[in-house]
Amino acid sequence: MAHTIALALAFVMVGTSSLMIKAGARRAVEHEHQIGEGLSFLANIKVAIQNPWTIGGVLFGAMALAAYHFALKKFPVSLAYPIMTSIGYTIIVCGAAVLFSERLNVRQMIGVGGILTGVWIVASGMTKTA
Repeated sequence: MAHTIALALAFVMVGTSSLMIKAGARRAVEHEHQIGEGLSFLANIKVAIQNPWTIGGVLFGAMALAAYHFALKKFPVSLAYPIMTSIGYTIIVCGAAVLFSERLNVRQMIGVGGILTGVWIVASGMTKTA
């Protein structure tokens, strides 16, 4: 049970990490608008390491890695990875729509439904092989 919880935490933290890093990138864009020019790569790094959203995203990514590592002690990677990445992708798509007002078109919604159906099919086989 602990390994299943760890896998669930991993995909939630992967999605959260990406959304937090996106929030940090939006702040960098705001900074560029304030100064009236684009930032160089090194200036972008400086802005990123000073941004709490980006730092939080990196920390969530590290925690996701630790949880995924723990989950892989029990689950085969051929099942755990597709589940983690697929549900992480779904979290990112839905989170981006809610948090950043990114629009989802019908194809994306159908795709997310297909992904969730595929995850359900893959996950239903986990209990037999795990």
